[in-house]
Amino acid sequence: MNPFPCRQTRREFVWDMGAGFAGLALTGLLSRDGFFERIGYAAETSTAVNPLLPKPSHSFGQAKSVIFLMMNGAPSQVDTFDHKPELERLAGQPLPEGKKFTNSGGRKIGFLTPSFRPFRPGGQSGLMISDFFENVRKHADKLAVIRSCHTDSHAHGSALVAMNTGKTFIGRPSLGSWAVYGLGTENESLPGYVVILDKRGGPISGQPNWSAGFMPSSFQGTLFRPVGDPILDLRGPEFLDRAAQRSQLDLLARLNHEHMAARPGGSDLASRINTYELAYRMQAEAPEAVDLSKESKATQDMYGIGRHPTDEFGRNCLVARRLVERGVRFVQLYSGGGHLEETWDAHKSIETNHGQHAGEVDLPIAGLLTDLERRGLLDETLVVWGGEFGRMPFSEGKGEPGRNHNPYGFSMWLAGGGAKGGTAYGETDDFGFEAVNDKVHLHDLHATILHLLGINHERLTYFHQGREERLTDVFGNVVHGVIA
Repeated sequence: MNPFPCRQTRREFVWDMGAGFAGLALTGLLSRDGFFERIGYAAETSTAVNPLLPKPSHSFGQAKSVIFLMMNGAPSQVDTFDHKPELERLAGQPLPEGKKFTNSGGRKIGFLTPSFRPFRPGGQSGLMISDFFENVRKHADKLAVIRSCHTDSHAHGSALVAMNTGKTFIGRPSLGSWAVYGLGTENESLPGYVVILDKRGGPISGQPNWSAGFMPSSFQGTLFRPVGDPILDLRGPEFLDRAAQRSQLDLLARLNHEHMAARPGGSDLASRINTYELAYRMQAEAPEAVDLSKESKATQDMYGIGRHPTDEFGRNCLVARRLVERGVRFVQLYSGGGHLEETWDAHKSIETNHGQHAGEVDLPIAGLLTDLERRGLLDETLVVWGGEFGRMPFSEGKGEPGRNHNPYGFSMWLAGGGAKGGTAYGETDDFGFEAVNDKVHLHDLHATILHLLGINHERLTYFHQGREERLTDVFGNVVHGVIA
């Protein structure tokens, strides 16, 4: 007969039980301290919590929504929003030897080259803006142009991920995910975070640009198609009415909750349940939200819809306005898709490349700013424009030259949502090569965007792998000079 039927001696049994009681005490202390709420355990296992419900902000934020206009491929700052008359005088000379840089792709290094189109003052502020954006220039008094941005990578893939997530490596939540995680969304029948790509393709680093990273997938961006119906399968099959579909979802939810109750701690299934419910609600509301036929012809003309080359981006801008009007928190639109000349990556010719892409977006962006203001939405909608980095002030060769990648100094702008219009903040050097005054890193830009939403970037954290993670890591300063 086995003298130890429990396969333990009495002493071992008492020892193990003692350790168990200590664990119960530790669990009680951690629960009282809010540990399980911080790691998301409570939200993941509770069937009553919707992670997208509206949440209070840390402080007053004038912006309720963000529309991020991502110029994929990197526009040239010295040809768009950073006027450098000195380039005219120094044209044909080499960049001074003291200016150190990485030659991305090992391309030919030419000579200092002035802007390809003239700059002119816009509005009462006299903000200098290139003829590539002659329609946006009419809104100069709404823009807060940051001319001193800099980033950590000269490669498109990692620089795009950095612009969207704060880091050059994949696996972290995107800016839109942080915004929805911090504030939720005002419309439970639409996604809190929407991404609309260019029909030519997405950014070369793909899905990590709108990923929720280590957060539950409920916070990731929802892709809308750039042409045709923005959302597939919005109408259920003809043989299944709404009542039957609701019954099926209720049964599925009950089975999933039973499965989740026996296996607590995982977020994927909880996020899938929320996704099913959101998809069901979207079938009722999303068709109307993306139906542009309800807009007047005058409004569609203002966005350049129905004409070449502005139709696609104009439609996307109008969809973005309709989404934020209905409470969507964060919308990101991409101009340029795929690689090289199909994006703003103007290695061959600034004039040809930027002429094409600016021609596609200039009128729609101006229409978006006009429409938001006219509807009283601009004060509560922050519009962000920019690419993943800038371009060099020198050419890549002779003839009709392009410009290489430049992470050391480039321009972005903010409009509405509490941004200080008619403002130029920061400076690059006389050549437009690198930021020299009031430098703004991506962490500073992200901190400022969150601040305008009423979020303190230092307090917006997510507990992951034993650390309170945040979008700006241990960096970031709000750029008060661009805030009204």
